[in-house]
Amino acid sequence: MEEYTKYEQARIVGARALQISMGAPFMVKLNEEELKKIGYNPIEIAKLEFSQGVIPIKVKKPLPGTGKKEVTMKPFDQTKLE
Repeated sequence: MEEYTKYEQARIVGARALQISMGAPFMVKLNEEELKKIGYNPIEIAKLEFSQGVIPIKVKKPLPGTGKKEVTMKPFDQTKLE
């Protein structure tokens, strides 16, 4: 599997954070204490989901010529976002 660019990572996390902020259910189990620790921040919750590889988003990357390649979700290095 290929690695995501920092722009793709930001787009995926941002899109998922928007969904969470609008009431979408979490895809990871978080208890009340963990939610308080991260301040109920949708971006932090989306980062957790992304790092665990549970966000069902695919990235279509154009290839030279006429081909396209679909890249499925995989865990990423969170240090690249900080």
